Amino acid sequence: MVIIFASTALALTVAMYALYSTIKYFPNNVQAAKLSPFECGFETLVSSRRPFSVRFFILVTLFLVFDVESVLLFPCLTSMTSSQPYTLLLSLFVFMLLLLGGLLYEWYNTLLEWYYFK
Repeated sequence: MVIIFASTALALTVAMYALYSTIKYFPNNVQAAKLSPFECGFETLVSSRRPFSVRFFILVTLFLVFDVESVLLFPCLTSMTSSQPYTLLLSLFVFMLLLLGGLLYEWYNTLLEWYYFK
């Protein structure tokens, strides 16, 4: 218990010292060139601080879900020669049904359309 307390105190002390030294030795020099997305010397035509659309994040999340799905399915499919292939096949079938249900839900709620006109 003492070791955990001592290591936590040491970690907090190092973090506070790092924060203090960063603020003291590296002042915040805000310049127009530092706020631009690329420090190339050209003036930007539009603001680079525009927020992304929420639909973009939804599509990225969908991509990650189905990308992870393929990563999870590969080891299962390579182990089909195990002692109980029917149990593995049933679990894969349930897994695919859950993913298909999620995809149909997103399709029904028009989350897959980039532009939605009412």
